Amino acid sequence: MPAVDKLLLEEALQDSPQTRSLLSVFEEDAGTLTDYTNQLLQAMQRVYGAQNEMCLATQQLSKQLLAYEKQNFALGKGDEEVISTLHYFSKVVDELNVLHTELAKQLADTMVLPIIQFREKDLTEVSTLKDLFGLASNEHDLSMAKYSRLPKKKENEKVKTDVVKEVAAARRKQHLSSLQYYCALNALQYRKRVAMMEPMIGFAHGQINFFKKGAEMFSQSMDSFLSSVSDMVQSIQVELEAEAEKMRVSQQELLSVEETIYAPDFDVAAPQINRNLIQKAGYLNLRNKTGLVTTTWERLYFFTQGGNLMCQPRGAVAGGLIQDLDNCSVMAVDCEDRRYCFQITTPNGKSGIILQAESRKENEEWICAINNISRQIYLTDNPEAVAIKLNQTALQAVTPITSFGKKQESLGPSQSPRNAEAKDDTVVPPAAVHADAAEELIAPGTPIQFDIVLPATEFLDQNRGSRRINPFGETEDETFPEAEDSLLQQMFVVRFLGSMAVRTDTTTEVIYEAMRQVLAARAIHNIFRTTESHLMVTSQTLRLIDPQTQVSRANFELTSITQFAAHQENKRLVGFVVRTPESTGGQSLSTYVFESNSEGEKDGSARTGDRRPGRLDSSEPHVVTLLQPDMLCY
Repeated sequence: MPAVDKLLLEEALQDSPQTRSLLSVFEEDAGTLTDYTNQLLQAMQRVYGAQNEMCLATQQLSKQLLAYEKQNFALGKGDEEVISTLHYFSKVVDELNVLHTELAKQLADTMVLPIIQFREKDLTEVSTLKDLFGLASNEHDLSMAKYSRLPKKKENEKVKTDVVKEVAAARRKQHLSSLQYYCALNALQYRKRVAMMEPMIGFAHGQINFFKKGAEMFSQSMDSFLSSVSDMVQSIQVELEAEAEKMRVSQQELLSVEETIYAPDFDVAAPQINRNLIQKAGYLNLRNKTGLVTTTWERLYFFTQGGNLMCQPRGAVAGGLIQDLDNCSVMAVDCEDRRYCFQITTPNGKSGIILQAESRKENEEWICAINNISRQIYLTDNPEAVAIKLNQTALQAVTPITSFGKKQESLGPSQSPRNAEAKDDTVVPPAAVHADAAEELIAPGTPIQFDIVLPATEFLDQNRGSRRINPFGETEDETFPEAEDSLLQQMFVVRFLGSMAVRTDTTTEVIYEAMRQVLAARAIHNIFRTTESHLMVTSQTLRLIDPQTQVSRANFELTSITQFAAHQENKRLVGFVVRTPESTGGQSLSTYVFESNSEGEKDGSARTGDRRPGRLDSSEPHVVTLLQPDMLCY
C-alpha cells in the first residue's frame, strides 16, 4: 500500500505559516471527504430503506462509487488501489441491481452502520478538534499580544510573571490541541480508505449469504478478490495502529520537555546566542506607523532567503520581500515602551523597518544573522565557516589586555614609547602607568558616541568662544579658513570610530583603553558603518572636513590636545585627548578615536615651543603624531 501524506508533529509547537499552509490542505481534504461520505451514506441508506427500489438504489450506488475517482481530493496520493477496487465493486453492483433483496437488518449492520460510525466518530472528532485548535490559537495570540505590550520601564515583576505564565499555559494548550488535531488528521488518511471499502465488503457478503443465486454470481475469482481486499484493509488497519502508536510515543516525547520552552525569554540572564547564523526564521512584531505619532504592531512570521528578509502572514501561500539586506546595517534601538527592538538601515542611510523580538536571545541572534547576511557571506562557498571565522576575528580584536603592567614590562628600554630627546618632557613614569587601572583612566559605564556631529562639539564651541557653526555647516565668517596663518598644512583620510569622556590625560594608556572600549562597543552592538572625513593638520589646529561639502565638522586647537597616539599593534588606529574648558570653570577630557588609511608613525621629534615641521619622507604616507600640547611631528 503506498504511503500517505502526514503532518509532522515536531512542527506543531512552532506553528509556522508553512505548517499552517500544509494544515489547510489536510483540512480541505477532510472537508471533501466529509461531503463525499455524506453522499455515500445517503446512497447506502437508500439501498437499506428502499427495498422496492433496490434496482434504482444500486444503480445510484454504482455511480457514486465511480464518482470517487472524480473527487478533487487535495491529498489524493495513494488512492489508485482504492479507485480500482471501487471500480470493480461498481461492476458488481450493476450485476446485483436486478436482484431483489430483503436484507434490511443485515445491510443495516454491515453496510450502513460502519459508514455512520465513520462519519459520527472520525469526521466529527476532526471537526471538534479543529474548533478546539482554533480557540487555543486565538488564546495564544491574545496572550502573546499582552506579553508584547509589557512595559520596559517601571516593570512590574508580578504582572510580568503572571503574563509569562499565561503565555506558557496558552502555548502549551495550543501545542496539545495542535498535536491532537494533527494526529486525528493523519489517522483520517488511513481511516478514509477503510471507511470506503469496509461497508462494501459487508454489502457483498450480505448479498452472497442471502441469495441462493449468489453462489453462481460470486464465483471463486470474486471470493479471492474480496479476500485480497480484506487483506488490504487489515494491512491498512495494522499500519494505522503502528502509526498511531508511533504518534502517541512522539506526542509523549514532545510533551515531556521542560516547561521553559513554553515561556518566552526564559534564559534572559545568560542566553546561549549563536552569532554565526547566516539564516534565521521566526515570529517578530513589525511596527507600522498609522499617523504622525501613533504606531501599531503586527505579529508576523519572518525568514531570510539569500540576501532578502521575507515576511509571510498566516494563511499566505508564500512569503513576500520586506527588505534587501545586502550592505545594510542593523542595531538595537530604544523604541517607545517595548523591549528587544532593532532597526534595519538601508545602505544609503535611510531608516528602514523596526522589529521586536520576543526575547533577548532572539533579538541578538536576529541582529547577528542580518549583519552576517549584509556582508554577503551567503554568497561564499562555505558561508558557515566564513561567519565563524569573521566572528572569531572580531572577538580577538576586542579582547581586552589584562594588565597594563604586563604590557609595560614587556617593553624594553629600547621600546619606550618616547624617544631619548623627549625624556625631559612631561612623560608619565612607568610606575605611574603601573598604578593606573582601567577604572582610573575611564569611568565604568561611560557612554560612547559614534557620530562625529556630537552635542559635545557644539558645547565646546559655546564655551571655547570660537565661531559658532550653524545647522547648515556654514561659519559666520566665510574668511575663517583663509584667515588661519598656518606654517604647515597636510590632509589625511580618516574614519571616525567614536569618542568618550576620560579621567586623565597624563598617559597614552588612556587612548589605548578608549580604542579598546570603542571597538568592543561597535562589535557588541553590530555597528560597522563609519563616517569618513578629511583630517587637515596645520600648525595651529586639527580640522575634520566633510569630503563632500568641504564643511568643517569639528575644529580642535593644538593647545587643547594633550595626548596623541597610534595603536601599538594596528598603526592605522589613532586617537587624541582634548582638554576643553567648561562653563563651571573646570575642564573636561575627551578622547577621539579614528581609523586612517595609512599608518601613524613618528619619524622626528621637537622641543616644546618648536613649531617647525619635522622630517617627512614623501615616499610613504604618514599620520601626524602629537607629542606635547605645542609639539607635532610626522
